[in-house]
Amino acid sequence: MDDWRHSLCLCPSGTFPSAPFSFKLILMMVLILIQSRCSDAYLVTGGNVTAVQGETVILPCKLSNTNEALTQISWQRRTRGKPQNDNFFTILSNGGPQFVNGHDDRFKFIGNLNEKNGSLKLSSVKLLDEGLYSCIFTLFPTGNYRTEIPLNLLVPPVIQVEDKLPVLGDKEVPLATCTADGSRPPAKVTWQDNNTLAGKVRAKTRSIQHDNGTTTTISSLLGVPTREINQHSVQCVVTSPALPEEEKKTFIVQVYFSPTEVNISAGSEDSFQCLTEANPTAEITWTRSGQSLPQSQVRLEGAMLQLVSKSSALNGLYKCEATNRYGTCHGYLYVHLISGNCTACWTLFGLLLSLNVIGAAVWYLNKYRTKEGTRGERQKVRTTSSESEMAEVAEQPT
Repeated sequence: MDDWRHSLCLCPSGTFPSAPFSFKLILMMVLILIQSRCSDAYLVTGGNVTAVQGETVILPCKLSNTNEALTQISWQRRTRGKPQNDNFFTILSNGGPQFVNGHDDRFKFIGNLNEKNGSLKLSSVKLLDEGLYSCIFTLFPTGNYRTEIPLNLLVPPVIQVEDKLPVLGDKEVPLATCTADGSRPPAKVTWQDNNTLAGKVRAKTRSIQHDNGTTTTISSLLGVPTREINQHSVQCVVTSPALPEEEKKTFIVQVYFSPTEVNISAGSEDSFQCLTEANPTAEITWTRSGQSLPQSQVRLEGAMLQLVSKSSALNGLYKCEATNRYGTCHGYLYVHLISGNCTACWTLFGLLLSLNVIGAAVWYLNKYRTKEGTRGERQKVRTTSSESEMAEVAEQPT
């Protein structure tokens, strides 16, 4: 019987007999190994790429260690915007770069076919561009060689601080919120107050996940809205790998309340100032009870009322009204002026002064006479210091 180790096959004339089966198997394995080693000698380089949304990014791709003819370089992608494997760019040895399945000016070929460099530049990168890019070199005669370049996107947050308009009260409420919107990865949001509000405020943070992979982080500043914390400065601090450095937003804590007691103070040159405390600042209005303001004789400048003339036409009850969106408060000023020329005024003043002097003199003389009379009566009364003297006084006839 024929043994498989000695089996021979019939060959056409002029050819050698077949080798035994085991030798053929070993030969095939050696050929495969040689081909594999030849293939491994071709080095296609790429790399992981991370970019910030809106920036320009380079997708590197280069083939080395080969002298074979390069016929074309092809690019494929599988991204958020193109979830199916998509051929989108080709560089031909005899036709140059061209788009496939649609034009996108953000992509530009920056490589060199002779140098077997297939790198692309992508401008204004966006989240939909994130995904896996494949660079494929086609050589003759061995075929295709490829590498994959993952593109990862960082998305910087949009930062906003919002006043929650707290009204003066005694219960804890949100004073402000700081929002880091649409960040990837999630941003960290904190508050700083330089210890000026230590123990008076606290922060509460929550996050919202979006379908596109971004996150919105919202931090609320809580506290009791009192006058003590009004107008204090705080900072919202946001940190993220997508930001070149931490960002700070300064915010002035506002506690809102209606105008308090109105005070009217007298200034120089017959001017009067209407003063009150309110947040937001109160709007001041001057009116006169039962009459309109004599526009030619008064001047209004904000909260100040100035009497331009000294006419009795200005007499009356004036009202200062302080108003903001949270309430109204009033103050009153009574004005009474006497008209006349200066000579009459001084004459009247002189007469009044003379009458006062005369009246004072009469009062003093009358008081002096009364005092002297009283002293004389007191001198007529004898005082006794012994019982004998008292007896003598008693025995005198009446």
